Amino acid sequence: MQPENLVRDHTIYACVMGSRAFGLATEDSDTDRRGVFLAPTPLFWRFEKPPTHVEGPGEERFSWELERFCELALRGNPNVLECLHSPLVEHLDETGRELLSLRGAFLSRQVYSTFTRYALGQRRKLDADIRTHGAPRWKHAMHLLRLLTSARELLRTGELTIDVGDRRAEFLAVKGGEVSWAEVESRMARLGEETDAALHGSPLPAEPDHARVADFLFRVRRASALEAGPDHEVVQGVVRGGGLGQR
Repeated sequence: MQPENLVRDHTIYACVMGSRAFGLATEDSDTDRRGVFLAPTPLFWRFEKPPTHVEGPGEERFSWELERFCELALRGNPNVLECLHSPLVEHLDETGRELLSLRGAFLSRQVYSTFTRYALGQRRKLDADIRTHGAPRWKHAMHLLRLLTSARELLRTGELTIDVGDRRAEFLAVKGGEVSWAEVESRMARLGEETDAALHGSPLPAEPDHARVADFLFRVRRASALEAGPDHEVVQGVVRGGGLGQR
């Protein structure tokens, strides 16, 4: 099965991400689409496994296979966790709805280290821009402030909200270069301190609920195998090809 067909025929969840999901879109903003597809279980019975992710079909579209998506979410990957909380859902089937119902199972105080580590990587890129070009990329500075704000609120409340709401103008001013770099640095430092403080009293559990997610994935894989039935061509290919019963 071609990768693009997996996305086309087996997507369980699809959403819009980026500036449009963050409430920061302008006239020139792209529409970034993200999704999760469920590769049919019999495809895993081949030597060649289905892909863990697929770029496309179309521009600005990226999808993960469900198991890979869950692995990354359990590790607290910021991009994946934010994908689960997009306010702009474009496709959702029954399995996708159950995945969304598990959003809380992926969250834990481990997000402190993953969000902070990601933020530090982005900060290094901004510093490199300043050394090379004399100024940061203001759009990247805006998104870093947004990420730091999101991390602080997640640790404070236990809930991840990615739409900036009534702070839109404040963030867009940074994107437009209307805020000095010194002020941006000051805001970053303050957000870092507030995030550190939020960690200690956070309502989030120490670790994500691995068992709950593993149970979900097992049931989904089993249902996919049962749906394929005993006469699925992949099964026939293994048996009739002499892989079993011939020594």
